[in-house]
Amino acid sequence: MRKTISNRGRSPAVEVKSVKLFLKLLFAFIFVFMVGMTIHTSLQQPIWQARGGFVNNPWAVATLYDAYFGFFTFFCWLAWRERALASKIVWFILIMLLGNIAMSLYVLIQLFQLKASEGVAALFQQKAA
Repeated sequence: MRKTISNRGRSPAVEVKSVKLFLKLLFAFIFVFMVGMTIHTSLQQPIWQARGGFVNNPWAVATLYDAYFGFFTFFCWLAWRERALASKIVWFILIMLLGNIAMSLYVLIQLFQLKASEGVAALFQQKAA
């Protein structure tokens, strides 16, 4: 019988810290990149001037639908997780207006609020009332 090491010789506490750090870096990168890309793109062409060329491109429209269905899917998880109606409303507006900027910010906030003893599985639990 072959022995396998599931945690690659690391303690569970080190694994939890590693995963948390990776996720914090990942969502911080997404946040910073999307803010930078939005600023860069807005300086080239304001969003209100992009409508004409955008609606004439079927791939652009399909991508927009895909993005907003993704935003709504993320919001469904957030709405299940959050208890306060006001919080749900604010995050819905932010997500629909800012997309991945708001979504990555939400995840970063949740990651930084985890206790040292909590793993990332706590992100998939409803918040206490």
